[in-house]
Amino acid sequence: MDLALLRTFVTVHRAGSFTRAAALLGLSQPAVTSQIRTLERQLGRPLFLRQARGVTPTTIGDELAHKAAPHLDALVEIAETGLDDESSLRTLHLAGPPEFTAERALPALTELTGEDGQGFALRASFGNAEETLEGLAAGHHDLAISTARPRGALLTATPLCDEVHVLVASPRRAEQIGSGLLRRKGAHALEDVPVVEVHESLPFVSRYWASVFDSRPAAPGTVIVPDLRAVLACAAAGAGLAVLPTYLCAEALERGDVVALHHPAVPPLRTYFLVVRTGTLAMPHVARAHDWLLRAAEGWG
Repeated sequence: MDLALLRTFVTVHRAGSFTRAAALLGLSQPAVTSQIRTLERQLGRPLFLRQARGVTPTTIGDELAHKAAPHLDALVEIAETGLDDESSLRTLHLAGPPEFTAERALPALTELTGEDGQGFALRASFGNAEETLEGLAAGHHDLAISTARPRGALLTATPLCDEVHVLVASPRRAEQIGSGLLRRKGAHALEDVPVVEVHESLPFVSRYWASVFDSRPAAPGTVIVPDLRAVLACAAAGAGLAVLPTYLCAEALERGDVVALHHPAVPPLRTYFLVVRTGTLAMPHVARAHDWLLRAAEGWG
């Protein structure tokens, strides 16, 4: 069986579309379609069901992808690293949310990069859960950190850790609100308080309101910045209230730059998952990074 045909097949399977696969492979869409048809003729079975928006693998298509993909990934890894001793340093491509990856994952993984004879080069990229998982499935990353658990058997997810969310504001804002008013009126006491968030949809604040107050936030986002570290800085400067993971604002809380506005009995949690393409944990550098992060996460409070 032609390895080039298998490579095209696996790319289509991961991309879910001939068009996206063609862009990833640097081929024309007709060329990708022709290669898939050739492989289907060789196997005597259809591999994909054509739909209006992309393709869905058949049962035989899924089986072939799960068997072939890990071996193709290993061959690509060999091709990229070479076979001589001088090129034995593997490169790990990591992707995840910017704040968690920068504050948690990268400091932990850099301890591994310099180990004599067993280290690896590290390349990191940031993105939201959807972007990260799509890039992983397409082969752009080796390891991904995601707040969404992927569906299907192509990607394998392992729970990494939970983060606790806390409602914070600057001391001046907190004094204006008043703890007594918040205890008596709940979310109604915060209706006129400006909100600092990472997106117009208020993902962190909305999740907190739903979990703690069983309601939706009334105030729109006043300051929108796509990085939680910037959200913390703006909240500390008095721009408004914010919902942040405790690992990110623990030091600011200790210094008094921000204060916790509320202490619910059961604070909201969000789970992070460590995700790989199924079968790629057979690659030593991916397995070492995966195991190292799981061990490091045991100490992340």
